[in-house]
Amino acid sequence: MGIYLNPGTIEFQESINSEIYVDKTMLIERTNAALRTKQKYMCISRPRRFGKSMAADMLAAYYGKDYDSAALFDGLEISHCETFSTHLNKYNVFKINVQEFLSMTQNVDEMLKVLQKRLIKELKYNYPEYVDCDNLVFAMQDIFSYTGQSFIVLIDEWDCLFREYKQDEEAQRKYLDFLRVWLKDKAYIALAYMTGILPVKKYGTHSALNMFMEYSMTDSGNMAEYFGFTEKEVENLCIEYGMSIEETKAWYNGYGLYDHNKQEDILYSIYNPKSVVEAMLRHRFGNYWNQTETYEALKVYIQMNMDGLKDAIIEMLAGNSVRINIGTFHNDMTTFATRDDILTLLVHLGYLTYDVEKESVRIPNKEVAQEYINAISTMDWKEVIFSINNSRVI
Repeated sequence: MGIYLNPGTIEFQESINSEIYVDKTMLIERTNAALRTKQKYMCISRPRRFGKSMAADMLAAYYGKDYDSAALFDGLEISHCETFSTHLNKYNVFKINVQEFLSMTQNVDEMLKVLQKRLIKELKYNYPEYVDCDNLVFAMQDIFSYTGQSFIVLIDEWDCLFREYKQDEEAQRKYLDFLRVWLKDKAYIALAYMTGILPVKKYGTHSALNMFMEYSMTDSGNMAEYFGFTEKEVENLCIEYGMSIEETKAWYNGYGLYDHNKQEDILYSIYNPKSVVEAMLRHRFGNYWNQTETYEALKVYIQMNMDGLKDAIIEMLAGNSVRINIGTFHNDMTTFATRDDILTLLVHLGYLTYDVEKESVRIPNKEVAQEYINAISTMDWKEVIFSINNSRVI
């Protein structure tokens, strides 16, 4: 068992052992269906604390070689599926958190150098007879060529560089180039799975990592129910912990995501898992999501007041929706041409929810509405404060 290569099951075991664990293992059925297909590149973007890292831990525990994790999944939903044993513990899995490498280095060049050095070190330890170079792509190609062992690459916080190096286009370009060279059109890749807050950046000729299928807060594809708690799951928790279902909905419900499948489109009401778990365990409703980030992050964007943004916020704080066009958003945190670009970013950050049918946004719930009030209360927006005091705030 390595640190990054086949890292084991400890993280997923901690999730299962927690007082509240909601079974999301049917995500594995989706990823199994994508293995070694043109859909094997998957990018999942969700706001912070929506279960992205837990899902990556689960996939590493399921696919990773060198240990038997069957007992860990015994009784969970995926264990009843036909493909469960087919892919269980059959792959070399790299699981990396880009934030870890970015935090420990001074620039993108050093980050990419350290990341490759650490991954190659583990490949050399596990495959000394096949790895005789310090090039990550060549090392993985050689292992696949000589052993037939393919790789699953799980990248958590894939977009952290775009959030921390917002203005550094050269750093962003180098990072995208690295990911493309490492992952695109490589026979050794059985599945490349990335998670972050932002979708894949639209950036000139690099726009794209265009091989990735995207599952975001504006188009969740067939992944809606696997990130965040569904209404049924929350109702079950409310019954178990003796909490008001209606009050829980008022505080934490509101993210409407469609699941697009072959039979029909299903609209899921998705709850922030962090907030629901805290409310159940503490037996008290309150603002828990904002403990992971201050309202100052929201304040930066609403202060821009572009194209009537202020009026839109007043309208939404009164409980109404605002129509937007999400098509011009560049999937970053700096390129804003219109008010709609800022509102679209706020959807991806979790501060708004998007209605794909009405092409509109609104504030999802009481907890998030309080974030707007906190942010605005420290700004010189007297007319907004007046409107809040005289409107039906969510």
